Amino acid sequence: MTDRPGAPTRRDGPGLRRPSHRPRSHHTARRTRTTPTPAAVVVERLAVLVEAGVAPTRAWGHVASVEPDGPIRRLAEAVASGGADGVPVSAGLVSWLDEDRFVGVPDALELERTWRQVACAWRVAETSGAPMADCLHSVVRALRAADEARRDVRVALSGPRATSQVVLALPVVGLLFSLGLGFDTGAVLVGTPIGWACLVVAAGLVTLARRWNAHLVRRARPSPRVPGLRPELLAVALSGGAAWSSGLTAVDEAVASCGVGGVAPDPRGGAGAVDEAADLAERRRCELVLDLSRRAGAPAGVLLRSEARELRSEARSAAQTAASRLGVTLMLPLGVCILPAFLVIGVVPLVVSLVSSTAGSW
Repeated sequence: MTDRPGAPTRRDGPGLRRPSHRPRSHHTARRTRTTPTPAAVVVERLAVLVEAGVAPTRAWGHVASVEPDGPIRRLAEAVASGGADGVPVSAGLVSWLDEDRFVGVPDALELERTWRQVACAWRVAETSGAPMADCLHSVVRALRAADEARRDVRVALSGPRATSQVVLALPVVGLLFSLGLGFDTGAVLVGTPIGWACLVVAAGLVTLARRWNAHLVRRARPSPRVPGLRPELLAVALSGGAAWSSGLTAVDEAVASCGVGGVAPDPRGGAGAVDEAADLAERRRCELVLDLSRRAGAPAGVLLRSEARELRSEARSAAQTAASRLGVTLMLPLGVCILPAFLVIGVVPLVVSLVSSTAGSW
């Protein structure tokens, strides 16, 4: 695939050629912040093209040509350009992701993890000789199941999150209420030591409540990790004719080289360690399925794909349970922080103002 005319390029690593960075206009930067095309949509397009006989490198180029300007288009262009120079697709994907290309994009960490899992699947198909189209269709099924689970959880979280935002405004409502009654609580808050102390305490409580709420919401959000990825990849490896031990080794190598198993934790509170533990648990379940296949003489690939569906179902149920539980746990910041802040900012200055006006009348 040739580069577009007039598009300067640079080489990053052996044989990998990417479009060079240009100063972007404000309009271009604004467009980049739009939501990128979901990975499942892009991978499904690739699967259809590969199944139709298009070479994988050319398939990436065709996908790039219909993508709007943004990180996914630049990713596809980089992979296609590197493939034309002989760089494997999986290596091109990982190299592009290693440079933090999703920085500034909404849900950048989730996007990066998702595409690393796509690179992992591609690596397994490359090393095992499995049919690439079948591999990509397996990845699409896993990605769509994970997207549906995350979508369900977002819907379930929307109510509790909106409620928490309304509840956080209670201290301000209390202050406005006391002012509406005709008491000079503003002067008490601004001009007296008691008022200053009330402001400091209320601000601290509201800040604590906001951070507490954010922490609870982050814990309820599902991981960007695709559940059941290992059994799917192992089934792909075995479909290419690999022995069981070779298939396990190929999946282990792909997971390690693509940065899927030991994903770095989200600085905002994600659980990279939990992802790694889940990956190890999936590997043990793969070994149990292979042992069952050996004992019963049943097809390992069918059992592994069944196990992958079960893992996705378990993950979806756990995420929905966590989202439902959030509606109750968000009441903890209300009772511990917001109600005391409401009393401190709305009731205490009112009492002080009432006492001062009564004492002055005497």
